[in-house]
Amino acid sequence: MTVMPISQTIARIRAEVCDLHAHLTRWGLVTWTAGNVSARVPGEDLMVIKPSGVEYDSLTPEAMVVCDLDGALVEGEHSPSSDTASHAYVYRHMPEVNGVVHTHSPYATAWAALGEPIPCAITAMADEFGGDIPIGPFALIGSDDIGRGIVETLRGSRSPAVLMRQHGPFTIGPTAKAAVKAAVMCEDVARTMHLARQLGPIDRLPTTAVDRLFDRYQNVYGQHLTEGRNPMEGQQ
Repeated sequence: MTVMPISQTIARIRAEVCDLHAHLTRWGLVTWTAGNVSARVPGEDLMVIKPSGVEYDSLTPEAMVVCDLDGALVEGEHSPSSDTASHAYVYRHMPEVNGVVHTHSPYATAWAALGEPIPCAITAMADEFGGDIPIGPFALIGSDDIGRGIVETLRGSRSPAVLMRQHGPFTIGPTAKAAVKAAVMCEDVARTMHLARQLGPIDRLPTTAVDRLFDRYQNVYGQHLTEGRNPMEGQQ
């Protein structure tokens, strides 16, 4: 088997991360320059992340920056995202995670502002999140404190999303694409549950139903023709 040189691997991941940022604008998850996607470089203590303060229309694969897992710039012409330390902390402490996404999507951020988890009361939430979308602690931007809160909240949880209190959602995944999908789904169910709460009290799904729905979606739903396919990448 031919092993791709690290330079080619990084170039591929830069292109992938750049393309994935288009989903954040397409699904209305970000405004102006807010939000970011990162991906781990396989087999290396490196990650690729969006540069700080660069408009989405100006993003190119070459503009993506490479950092080590302490958040230090390794390669790139721009300063890395202000959330880099948080992403790096997640990668250091959750080796199963290969993609991290942060947005300020309005409905999910509204739940974060209230400091409330999004209750699992619809099947789509059970499928994707395996229960409530939890609330993480408040932490200021600039250090790895947000990353610590993400890890503390999601370690042992089935949810790939956390609402950092009075900040916004962060999502993780076995791939960067899966983390982006979780961000899209997080905003979708946040909106649905907000609308439901305007109509009356919300009843959570029974735990047994959540468990069955989550297992079906993760292990049965979708196409399984390719060996090693990750079921989290299935589409509704």
